[in-house]
Amino acid sequence: MKALINWIISATGMLAFIYLLIVIAMYTYQRRLMYLPDTAPHTPAELGFSDVQTAIIPTPDGQKLQSWYLPAQPNQPTILFFHGNAGSIAGRANRMAFYRHQGYGAFFVSYRGYGGSTGSPDETGLVTDALAAYDWLVGKGLEGESIIVVGESLGAAVSVRLALQRKIRALVLEAPFTSTIDVAKDVYWWLPVNLLMKDRFETIKIIDQIDVPLLIIHGGADELTNVGQSKDLYAQAKQPKTLKILSGVSHNGLFDGDTWPLEKAFFSSLISPADAPNPA
Repeated sequence: MKALINWIISATGMLAFIYLLIVIAMYTYQRRLMYLPDTAPHTPAELGFSDVQTAIIPTPDGQKLQSWYLPAQPNQPTILFFHGNAGSIAGRANRMAFYRHQGYGAFFVSYRGYGGSTGSPDETGLVTDALAAYDWLVGKGLEGESIIVVGESLGAAVSVRLALQRKIRALVLEAPFTSTIDVAKDVYWWLPVNLLMKDRFETIKIIDQIDVPLLIIHGGADELTNVGQSKDLYAQAKQPKTLKILSGVSHNGLFDGDTWPLEKAFFSSLISPADAPNPA
């Protein structure tokens, strides 16, 4: 009996030690799990966009961000787009093509550490990048009323932070989450993620401060971000607001042509009759 007790104590101690090592590793390397950049620089010309310009955006803390800029057609908005945690703006070329076809302006920015941009990503840095991107657009002569911000997954959290600090026309959130803590809890339920998370992106705490028209879109079969998180954000947000749940659509499946007609209709609703382009 004594031997069994000693074995149980020894095994418990070993399991506790292994668990502690996992906790330490998750805390130390969490940003490698959260941010999955394609670091290679790409140009619009490589992907067939001869009319899309490239620009290097300086940030206040000394980073240089790669960006693609497509000027808007007359009386059309400019879409300031922030991508998700993986890949780069080059992987969103089909989105750029859609915006161009509609006559929208588009400004795609690679966060620090992504797609040829300098630095390494973290929450503070990504928000700094978003503000620098907006300020660059305004420096080109655009007014906030002509800028619609679209954020994809992680980019949705970045977009909300931008919308609190700058004047914009409207906000679109694709597959947003309430916080990275809530996302991590669904995966790492056995870890004290509330204590471990460095970059929290707690959108649920600030969404009620947004004062512009809001569109939230989420896939009903999203396997990465529970659709309930979009519903929670929608419940907290002010009017005017719209929530669209696309039945059977996965997380990455949301970011394709099935979603964009919804956004097109939303954008069109924001253009007054006087501003609407003349029929072709």
